[in-house]
Amino acid sequence: MSNISNFKNNFRGGVRPNQFYVRFYAVPSVVGVGQTWLDTAMSCKAAQIPSSVVGNVDVPFLGRQLKVPGDRTFEDWTVTMFSDSTWAVRSSFERWMSHIQGHTNPYASSDEVPYGSAYVHQMGREGNVICTYVMEDVYPTNVAAIELDWGTNDAVEEFQVTFAVNNWRQDHLAEPQPNGSSGVGIDIGVRATIPGTNITLGGRGIF
Repeated sequence: MSNISNFKNNFRGGVRPNQFYVRFYAVPSVVGVGQTWLDTAMSCKAAQIPSSVVGNVDVPFLGRQLKVPGDRTFEDWTVTMFSDSTWAVRSSFERWMSHIQGHTNPYASSDEVPYGSAYVHQMGREGNVICTYVMEDVYPTNVAAIELDWGTNDAVEEFQVTFAVNNWRQDHLAEPQPNGSSGVGIDIGVRATIPGTNITLGGRGIF
């Protein structure tokens, strides 16, 4: 029979929803520098482990409905970002969308695809990455408005970015290393190492 001691020994404190970080890769370059990356580990306040959805097809037979598996669908994915003091993070997403389609004309850049990818890392209680979700072939569809108000005190600006997703997968392999050695970069965060790992957060992002 189970008891509270067995539960304690197996549960081991569980997993915390605030132990995570997100990084974006291969987003469209607006400065003509090949592969780019945006390190949002220090500015992504909230994200989601994506839902897994397989559709259903009802097949009628003699007054009954036989349920058979349908197609897999990928729902939109939303992150909540802090506004950094240099406005670099929001500007990067706005430039990404401008690269897809400009504000003054309906044209898109012909030399680069609009897709990027994002790595969502769930961390354990010991500071190690226990699971990684790779959001593949994503692009922003909505960089949400920021409400400005003189009466809002003691708060940090934040905004949401919604992405269309073509695929996601769970991957325990290490994410690709950011290429911060080429091109013109912007510093969007301090550098810090997650305890117990060799993962360094912050650094340079090319956009």
